Amino acid sequence: MADLFHNQAQHYAQARPTYPQSLFHFISSKTPSHQFAWDAGAGNGQATKSIAALYANVIATDTSAKQIQFAPSLPNAVFRHTPPSFPVSDLPTHVAPPSTLDLVTVAQALHWFDLPNFYALVNAALKKPHGVIAAWCYTTPHIDAHVDPVFDKFYKVHSAPYWDPQRKLVDDRYASLSFPFEAVDGCDGTGPFEFTAEVEMDLDGFLRYLRSWSAYQTAKEMGVELLSEGVVEEFKKAWIGGGGGDERKVVKFPVYLRIGKVGNEKRE
Repeated sequence: MADLFHNQAQHYAQARPTYPQSLFHFISSKTPSHQFAWDAGAGNGQATKSIAALYANVIATDTSAKQIQFAPSLPNAVFRHTPPSFPVSDLPTHVAPPSTLDLVTVAQALHWFDLPNFYALVNAALKKPHGVIAAWCYTTPHIDAHVDPVFDKFYKVHSAPYWDPQRKLVDDRYASLSFPFEAVDGCDGTGPFEFTAEVEMDLDGFLRYLRSWSAYQTAKEMGVELLSEGVVEEFKKAWIGGGGGDERKVVKFPVYLRIGKVGNEKRE
């Protein structure tokens, strides 16, 4: 996973949407204590900043040292480069001692993980019985009736051959993702629960977002420029047709959350 985002780490930091505060407040409402959180697959810290505003201490880890270079400096958060997987015995070295975490979060990254290994780490790291794991993804954005058809063609036709198979878990809104945890208090199940991230973008910003995709990098490494002059022109015409030149538009990203607690683990 680290290699997929290494070359466009700066694009990723600049172009990816932030997440709605309602998401973080919902998650934090499910942990009785707010002392210690682990943001796994933190990348450049897009979610870490919001988590650090609600939890006293945060350890943020990622397998890409390049991504971490673009992370913000936060007084109560430590960013750490880790291997893609490691045994539970190494948990204190890379993250924290067992049974010390109130929360583990994974933003737009769980589909890349070695899930059996990661879930073993989560179960060891979280406090019992109230420690919570929250993992979310966002799916394809919606803009307006002019741009959406062009985007849909770009996603479903142009970029489709270059996505990794794990991307299907995102398209499925994490509904089919293995998630062997118990429902948190106040919820009938573990989700997915839907939120919406809204970001204002101009056309250049939206194209930067497309260039931050792993599929874009994969295509480029194979000698294919997904955002050819013709494709960019299609986007430009649709953007103008929806309301003029360099106008900033509200881009809506559906966000889907899986959330659960340890203590009464269930099997899937």
